[in-house]
Amino acid sequence: MKLAVGYPIKYEDGEQFADVVRNYGEHIGEVYFAWLDMPSGRSAMTARGGLADRNGQRDLEDDLRRIKQNGVKLNLLLNANCYGRDSLSRHLGDRIRALVAHLLETTGLDAVTTASLMMAGILKEEFPALDIRASVNMRTGSVKAMEYVADIMDSFYIQREYNRDLDKIVEMKQWADRHGKGLYMLANSGCLNFCAGQVFHDNLVAHEAEISSMDNLHGRNPVLCWNYYREKANWVAFLQNSWVRPEDLHRYEDYFPMVKLATRMHDHPARVIRAYSRRQFDGNLMELLEPGHAPLFEGFLIANGRFPADWFDKTTACGKRCHCCNYCAEVLNQVLERKEG
Repeated sequence: MKLAVGYPIKYEDGEQFADVVRNYGEHIGEVYFAWLDMPSGRSAMTARGGLADRNGQRDLEDDLRRIKQNGVKLNLLLNANCYGRDSLSRHLGDRIRALVAHLLETTGLDAVTTASLMMAGILKEEFPALDIRASVNMRTGSVKAMEYVADIMDSFYIQREYNRDLDKIVEMKQWADRHGKGLYMLANSGCLNFCAGQVFHDNLVAHEAEISSMDNLHGRNPVLCWNYYREKANWVAFLQNSWVRPEDLHRYEDYFPMVKLATRMHDHPARVIRAYSRRQFDGNLMELLEPGHAPLFEGFLIANGRFPADWFDKTTACGKRCHCCNYCAEVLNQVLERKEG
């Protein structure tokens, strides 16, 4: 089972990201990346506050060529939740056609991940050899959901809330195999399961450039989890989310040929890649997730090495009726540690 890792928006760990990929090449099957100032599921790579990095395209293409030469596949992200007035426009359609053609010629390209049915349809028709993949933002969590878009999607990221539902995974995997479709998982999301604010937040991210230019309200954080975790009584929800520990990743090898690691916004993506490549991490589990909420757990950490031996079996076989169960609360007492100093 290989890893799909995200090309970071900025990388300051002292080496080129292409070198990190080369160092862990035997474990990495794919690098996914956004394109410069185009909206995606995270902030734009080369434009912030009206300022553009004019060397961004050259540097990105150089890195992508190096990564591709090392035998790693490339996956373009066109996975913003909204493209505003351009969402159905000929202009956007022409732009993505030109971009994909350019990347095929200059760096090579193997897949495109999108949450836009318009984009998926255009690309499937124009570039049939590409793997057109349904973004995790589409919340594809059933066979029925895959059937609806089987004509334009070649593969799917399973809805992350079902990462610990093995019966659901088996059902979706069997359908995908029968219909020649790929199925993948995001392993290290820090998001709340079934978050009531996800659509709102995804739309904020998609429109980040124009929103940042406005005279905005201040005070309450518009991102739900950052308010929710400020109450210590809610910290147990952290254990009830979708992330998979590096030590448990091997339990998914029968279901997924590749799992995705969120590293595009991570401060230390090499740390995440190292942990999941080695299938072991001795540290604060929150440091492996994106988004990471460590600042909100002030004075505390989640000791990854202290999880009970039955953690995976218990959390993948339970009824997911967390409001009726105390298991995660008991585990939280075991893994929550005060930071030293």
